[in-house]
Amino acid sequence: MKRTGEYWGFIKDPIFGYIRITKQEKFIIDTGPVQRLRRIRQLAGAQYVYPAANHTRFEHSLGTMYLAGLVAENLPLITEELERSKIRVAALLHDVGHGPLSHLFEPLLLKYTGKSHEDMSVRVIRESPLSQALVEAGYDPEEISLLAVGRSNSKKPFIDQIIRSSVDVDKMDFLLRDSYHTGAGYGTIDVFRLIYTMDVMDGNLAVDDTALSTLETFLLARLESFRTIYFHRTTRAAQIMVLKALEKGMGELGLFSSDSLENYLLLDDSTLWEMLKKTGSSELIRDLENRRLLKCAYEKTFFFKDQLVTNIFNNESVRVQIEEEIAGRAGVPSEDVTIDVPSLPSVPYHYAIDIEPMSIPIFHKAKSGEKIPQRLEELSRIVDSLRVYLNIVRIYTRQEYREKVREASVSVLGEAPPSSLVSY
Repeated sequence: MKRTGEYWGFIKDPIFGYIRITKQEKFIIDTGPVQRLRRIRQLAGAQYVYPAANHTRFEHSLGTMYLAGLVAENLPLITEELERSKIRVAALLHDVGHGPLSHLFEPLLLKYTGKSHEDMSVRVIRESPLSQALVEAGYDPEEISLLAVGRSNSKKPFIDQIIRSSVDVDKMDFLLRDSYHTGAGYGTIDVFRLIYTMDVMDGNLAVDDTALSTLETFLLARLESFRTIYFHRTTRAAQIMVLKALEKGMGELGLFSSDSLENYLLLDDSTLWEMLKKTGSSELIRDLENRRLLKCAYEKTFFFKDQLVTNIFNNESVRVQIEEEIAGRAGVPSEDVTIDVPSLPSVPYHYAIDIEPMSIPIFHKAKSGEKIPQRLEELSRIVDSLRVYLNIVRIYTRQEYREKVREASVSVLGEAPPSSLVSY
């Protein structure tokens, strides 16, 4: 098979229009591990809030490939067609290791295997039939696997940063795509201006300060998408129920009874859902199918660091202890009280959100052509004002226990002061 660049055709995408693909890319796209991504939702659980949020990892991967190609074409230091082709293919495959239900499966994957979906992407690229397809298309599976997760550690760090950095093509695509499919409206980011003003400074991917307003929009979209899509209280209610169903049915499912990659790749949203229906989790699954969801009884947003909150976010045993205390005071079963925090890996931004300026370097281009480093927070009052600590703690329970659990939560965690209360 010819190595690169031989045009095959195009795929129509609702975000970017027509995505041109080569024969080599078509060959890789048509492999089982990539086609499996059609059966894995991008935002599992969000469909209970946003009915159209049924887009998949497959279309996101195509969009990420497209954007990665644009960046590669526009960076002056990337001149070889083969190098640009590798970047596109690596971007296409960056999510190929995701388990069913996307980020919802991540806590179980980490707990039972010690691996993240990125680790699984590396393994799928190297050990599945995808590996041979890459070889036949003219690529080195090991090289592509590391580049796909931003770990190639090459002498050109900016190449890794195209796929994995503070402002990478993965984030550009899913912010636009998730906003489009949910209708939330926060993804109006001019990613093309961002891409066309990118360059390399001291070996790192950098952005010209003429794109400052686009960077501000990107940061705001990221924050608002977190609050209104990824950590929406109803989305999280559904996701918590799925996680409970998975944990409860784990013994019967036998998902990690072997280290078989072949068995892992048989799992997608549909197969796992049907498996759960045949376990002790069937009642939870019926509730989800009929949208009988858990209710948020208590919510508190913190803009300051507090030792109790830090412990809740970082220590599972502390969360369990507080859940039991709230349940005891409310007089309800402890399994019917759940603390939810965005530090859990099922949330795309699964860390306490310190809204710091993006770490991507900013430069001002002098008349001489010299790239002069700039500090984003000094250039932007918006970015500077967003440099705050943000964390949200919620307590979920059944509808019939909601008021009792609310009162118990207040007695344990306190009323939210006006400075930290966002919604309650």
